[in-house]
Amino acid sequence: MAARDPLPLGEFEQVVLLAILRLNDNAYGVTIRREIRSCTGRNPSPGALYNTLDRLEEKGMLTSRMADPTPQRAGRPKRFFTVSAGGMKAIASAQRGFQKLLSGILIPGITHA
Repeated sequence: MAARDPLPLGEFEQVVLLAILRLNDNAYGVTIRREIRSCTGRNPSPGALYNTLDRLEEKGMLTSRMADPTPQRAGRPKRFFTVSAGGMKAIASAQRGFQKLLSGILIPGITHA
């Protein structure tokens, strides 16, 4: 049986997956928002972020796990996120497409890797 093509990702979904990958084992809502803001200048609302996280988990692009509750969070646990194999495949596919589109184009202020 042939492998399925990864599901297409929207721009914000890509941003979220890349932020989670950058954070490794420390990817939860607050740190993901902070990483997005730090790297892109965007300041997503918590609602937009959590809706996207839930949608990506439903699509099989990431998984989440609950940590133990802490007194610092009034007994609430943190929900940590990890990019799944399907998410890695989808982000790799999307980024390959962007790299192909950028190939040979000079954009002022942008250097290509």
